Amino acid sequence: MSFFPDKNDSFLLPPSTLTPYQLLPTNMAAPSLLLIALCSLLMVSARTQLRPNEEQPEGFISVLVSDKGLEFVKDLLVSEALSSIIPLQLPQIRKTVKVPVVGEVDVLLSNVTIDSVGIGSSYVKTGEEGIALIASGATANLSMSWEYSYSTWLVPVTISDRGTASVKVKGMEVGLSLTLMDKSGTLKLSLLDCGCYVKAISIKLDGGSSWLYQVAVDAFEKQIVSAVEEAIPEKIGEEITNLDSKLQDLPKEMPVGEAAALNVSFVKDPMLSESSIDLEIDGLFIASDDRNIDVPENYPRLSLSSPSCRAAEMIQISLHENVLKSASFVYFDAGYMNLIVDKIPDEKLLNTAGWKYIVPQLYKQYPNDDMELNISANSPPIIKVSDRGIDTTIYSDIIISVLDSGEVISVACISLVIHASGSAQILRNNLAGTIKLDELSASLKWSKIGNLHIHLVQPVISAVMRTVVVPYINLHLMRGFPLPLIRGVTLRNARILYGESRTLICSDVDYTSQSIARTAGSFI
Repeated sequence: MSFFPDKNDSFLLPPSTLTPYQLLPTNMAAPSLLLIALCSLLMVSARTQLRPNEEQPEGFISVLVSDKGLEFVKDLLVSEALSSIIPLQLPQIRKTVKVPVVGEVDVLLSNVTIDSVGIGSSYVKTGEEGIALIASGATANLSMSWEYSYSTWLVPVTISDRGTASVKVKGMEVGLSLTLMDKSGTLKLSLLDCGCYVKAISIKLDGGSSWLYQVAVDAFEKQIVSAVEEAIPEKIGEEITNLDSKLQDLPKEMPVGEAAALNVSFVKDPMLSESSIDLEIDGLFIASDDRNIDVPENYPRLSLSSPSCRAAEMIQISLHENVLKSASFVYFDAGYMNLIVDKIPDEKLLNTAGWKYIVPQLYKQYPNDDMELNISANSPPIIKVSDRGIDTTIYSDIIISVLDSGEVISVACISLVIHASGSAQILRNNLAGTIKLDELSASLKWSKIGNLHIHLVQPVISAVMRTVVVPYINLHLMRGFPLPLIRGVTLRNARILYGESRTLICSDVDYTSQSIARTAGSFI
């Protein structure tokens, strides 16, 4: 019977409810203390660190890893852990033993190496403030060199021999408990405890006298077991420290083009439940040159009516509409919301001849002159996310100019109120999207050529918006911006839901085989 609980059992039980004799036969009671220690540490951590009455900040992007996602991460971590610790060198073992007839024999085991480890089963348990990772039914293969020497009064010379041996470890169980906390915007991974228990080993000697086998079993079995039980937790501790160092190196900003960056710093400790981990990220766009831009930051907490992903999906990424608003603020402030239109599919609309019957005085004053339209937003677009999707209102001006003898002459300015609807898409690991024009209203702001009949001008402007401006905007929107995912992780079968003020991405993930310890310090 394993000293670790069944996968369906509750892991975070008070230590008083678990005794070694409930988990193990009497002759295997001692190792279960490891499990109780892990449980106790998680319970203490939860009692001492959780502050339910303390107001907790919320990020504008949250990443929730579901139970299925945790299983995926667990399998990945186990695989990565095995590849990082194997081969594992153990200390050499020396011992002097008494052998009947032969006398005292000096035996040395060297080059003791764990060459491979096989995992029978593993699972992960999460609590309010801790994570426990359990691997049971594991096996390991060791190789080593042996040598011995002795002398007797009958034979006044030293007798020695050497060879190799292999060891099969059976019934090995490993458990570790971790905490994951926010540390100044990055994640701090701490190892609370780690233990290893070996049920049995078998030793196979290559060469040597027949009596040597019994010597090896009697004298070195416990020492080999102890060496394995000490070396594996020590190596895991080193790897956790290495992984923590990489987590500390995670960037707090992700560049998005030349003008903006996405603030991907964590705003509070991860929230751990029995079936998920929730990470809260700031998620707002900021200017690349560190200019202060007034972006709205307050928003209502997640309402009960908000959509949620299916339990079978590994990851849920929730973006508040303020993420999109902050992008519009930054790009507006950087001057990216201006467009000069001097080429369009219907070229006659960029010559005064094409306006001859729409604005006759324009053609009269500037006959057959080329034109350009200077379109600029007056303020950051107003973005609202609802269960219907993404709606945008843009207040802008369009200045009509003519090119007369090489001189650009502005002749009129029309104010526009543009209502557009948008939809988000996932392109690899980027959140992209498109918009379509729903409604446009125009009014005359000023004119140097007299009054304009807006009801005649508006259809022309609408045509330019639909055929030129909207496709141009969509070209840039389809580039998207990167989601805060660790390098090597790729979204798979992603789908998008909309709720009150939020866009929700539900997805499974794939992982490109590479060292987590090497890539954890970088986002995509």
